[in-house]
Amino acid sequence: MKRKMPFSLTKEKSFYESLNDWIGDTLYDDLTEKGFECRDEQIYMAFQIEQALKEKKVLLAEAGVGTGKTIAYLLPAIAYARYTGKPALISCADETLIDQLVKEEGDIRKISDALQIDIDVRLAKARDQYLCLKRLDEAVDASMEDFAENVHSSLPDFVNGNVSLQSVFPYGERSDYPHLNDEQWKTMNFHPIQQCAACDIRNRCGQTIHRNHYREAADLIICSHDFYMEHIWTKESRKRQGQLPLLPDVSMIVFDEGHLLEYSAQRALTYEVQNHTLLNLLERIMVDGVREETLQLMERLIDVHEHFFRLLKSATNDSADERKAIRKSGEILSVGREAISISTALLEEFVFEGELYIIPEYDLKMVEEYLEQYIYSMELFVSENDAVDWLEMGKDGMTLIIMPRLVTDILKEKLFSANMPIVFSSATLSVGQDFSYILDSLGIEDFLSFSVESPFDYEEKMEVIAADLGEGEKPNYVLDLLKDGQQTLLLFKSEQSMKEFQAELNEEQRKGIAFEGERELSSIIREFQQKEISVLCSYHLWEGLDIPQDALTRVIIYDLPFPPHDPLFDARRKHAENPFEEVDLPFMLLRLRQGAGRLIRTSEDYGSVHILLEGLEQEMKEVIDGIFPVDLQTFVKK
Repeated sequence: MKRKMPFSLTKEKSFYESLNDWIGDTLYDDLTEKGFECRDEQIYMAFQIEQALKEKKVLLAEAGVGTGKTIAYLLPAIAYARYTGKPALISCADETLIDQLVKEEGDIRKISDALQIDIDVRLAKARDQYLCLKRLDEAVDASMEDFAENVHSSLPDFVNGNVSLQSVFPYGERSDYPHLNDEQWKTMNFHPIQQCAACDIRNRCGQTIHRNHYREAADLIICSHDFYMEHIWTKESRKRQGQLPLLPDVSMIVFDEGHLLEYSAQRALTYEVQNHTLLNLLERIMVDGVREETLQLMERLIDVHEHFFRLLKSATNDSADERKAIRKSGEILSVGREAISISTALLEEFVFEGELYIIPEYDLKMVEEYLEQYIYSMELFVSENDAVDWLEMGKDGMTLIIMPRLVTDILKEKLFSANMPIVFSSATLSVGQDFSYILDSLGIEDFLSFSVESPFDYEEKMEVIAADLGEGEKPNYVLDLLKDGQQTLLLFKSEQSMKEFQAELNEEQRKGIAFEGERELSSIIREFQQKEISVLCSYHLWEGLDIPQDALTRVIIYDLPFPPHDPLFDARRKHAENPFEEVDLPFMLLRLRQGAGRLIRTSEDYGSVHILLEGLEQEMKEVIDGIFPVDLQTFVKK
């Protein structure tokens, strides 16, 4: 439903001329009178977005920290949504940053209050951010702890059919259960093997209710890059199956922290095969009355599948890398083809089983859908193609990952060919104002771009210190810094690096320190901002985190954020003339700038950034020196 425009439209002026005038009046006068800073860089960015709307083009909007990027894109986005009658989509780097954007003290609330505009903003989170009632029931039965039972007892009355469905409301988001750690949540959240379309309690599901809720948004829908990419890749197939796309049609898109979109596009096209999932699913349908031919095929598939994963494990290096490269042998490929053949035959047998109604319909549908995806994934693995694959080892078993190396052609077809304005907003879209890295990785050809510096006087507010340390000295250096009690964000290049640091600390040293993964991340961030904890350790929060003033006065970068030496990045290096210059260095420098940018968010912020350098990392000092707004100082451990 169209909402009232925030400014008057007349026959004398086009919408874009009126929008231009309104942006100028709002940023120069209206918001300034309400205590907002008047920033030339912000006003310039807003006018550039207005031009992109008019020309319906891609805009690379690189604006330094403190520009006020969020307000610069929100004003034209809200007006354009109301003009077109379709909501604008704001896509964030990850699920945590969605909550940051809509928090009580966030920019959307500030604009709404200052301009007296009722902004209809709704969140569209990834499917794994919602509770699955089917899996919750299984978790209650399987767990020896109380956490699943506590979640179950907190469900709204209508879930159990105690009240009319007219009183339903959205529930069941990850952020509703901040007391759960990530491992506990993963026992009850949505999993891709679930078949929502065949679920008998779908109309009471929190995910379904949320989907219906945000599809009615008038002004803004906010999602993550991962979820938007999943929407893009599944849109046509969902339509063919008679389902609605994950997201409704929108008028424009803003990719906040747009430099991370490529990785989300790749993840959305990823196929996963777990060593245990197939076994668990087949055991569910090995019920009394199943035909002997079907049982024999299931038992054969289980044996071949387990043999396949034993071969995979033996064909990987015994390293600490999260993504383990696979040395493909003739035997592995042969066993993979055998698994495909048996799976295909099993699907044919399921046609007969379905007619007998021996196997519960929901379970059979779930296994059939999984087998179809299993066959497709295994065919990718055994064929000669441009995909990248690796093995991941986790607490709950092994996972084979198959991912496309390049997504540029698909993005050109499904995203950038649409006649729609798309804005990439970030403080780090270029390396030295050269946008080639992001343009090449996303396949963008026709675009507008600009780059503006931060308006802050960094010399007065910030110092950046490179600490030259000996082997193994990083933990003690960090602990020495933390003795003064400053609010500190500690950034790691990977989960493994963070856990290695955590293992170095005793129980007393861990007091006041929160580690990502212990609980729901947005709740940890909230406690950190309220100074209930003084140290936040994370491997994800290199971008988007916005904690102003004395709630964050120090950022410690534990290790230079080079990309890992895993099969995915190795594939990119393989196709580069100079891998270090074209892949590793640009990735590290962009991420390092983002991490340091967490410190100064407003003109009242201050503090220090400490970059810990050990061994070969110290050779990078000259390279990283020029990327910060202040000169790099060096601390040498005596």
